[in-house]
Amino acid sequence: MLNWFAKLQLTSTAIAPVLLTYAWVAYRTCAYRQALVLILTCTALVTVCLIMLSGCKKNLERVPFSMISAEAADRENIGFLLLYLLPLFTSSFSALNWQVWIPAIAIFAAVVGTGYGYHFNPLLGLMGWHFYKVGTKEGVTYVLITKKHLRNTTETIEVGQLTEYIVLDLGEK
Repeated sequence: MLNWFAKLQLTSTAIAPVLLTYAWVAYRTCAYRQALVLILTCTALVTVCLIMLSGCKKNLERVPFSMISAEAADRENIGFLLLYLLPLFTSSFSALNWQVWIPAIAIFAAVVGTGYGYHFNPLLGLMGWHFYKVGTKEGVTYVLITKKHLRNTTETIEVGQLTEYIVLDLGEK
């Protein structure tokens, strides 16, 4: 289990696509250096996400996982889409109030990283991963991250436990 570190990585990589929006705003207002830094940061976050997934698939203990219920858990994407599009509503990159944005993003990351409210990473969604809230016969609900489209809950799958309540499907698609 990766515990809080996995949640921190999943949370930080979730904001990678929003950096492209900020980069576009910076580019359109001729802030080319800031646009380049934002694109490089986005690229670094995507790379971290891919390395984390690859490492998890190779190193996490594989355990059988049975579920009795499943429900899509990536409905929170509307909130992320709003976050992604918000910078487009400003007239220029320099008009963004970074003294407000940076602490707000840090607080958001801290709340998600220390709580159990994490359910969705749009970057993983763009890579073909799906998020499901799945219930077990013990009455525990987990967030399952998988590339499969769950159509039934009768099959047992192999997972690795990322955090206390987040499991990653380690089987093939």
